[in-house]
Amino acid sequence: MKNFPSQYQELNTWMQNLGAAIPDVMGGFAQLHEKAIEKKALDSKTKELIALGIAITVRCDGCIAFHVHDAMAGGATAAEIAETIGVAILMGGGPSVVYGVEAMQAVQQYKESGL
Repeated sequence: MKNFPSQYQELNTWMQNLGAAIPDVMGGFAQLHEKAIEKKALDSKTKELIALGIAITVRCDGCIAFHVHDAMAGGATAAEIAETIGVAILMGGGPSVVYGVEAMQAVQQYKESGL
């Protein structure tokens, strides 16, 4: 089983390193993320759940670590994440089941770490 809280921390460290190497690109990406997740017609939690559903369907482990974390930090419940996984399975089929399981593992690990 993957350790999603550790993966989240490690990715943050390496994205900072990447930001030092290519500050314009990573600065632009950070600004894009901030503006895309900002509350407008949809709240930030809903946008994180959408991002999680996409992460599952495109099979991105690091994205799952980030968006489960950020959705939970934004107030998403385990039930809301489970429903998001269900929609991802609808759109992504069998492989999304496997990555959906990983998202549920991430929820449990983040809960255990106090998030």
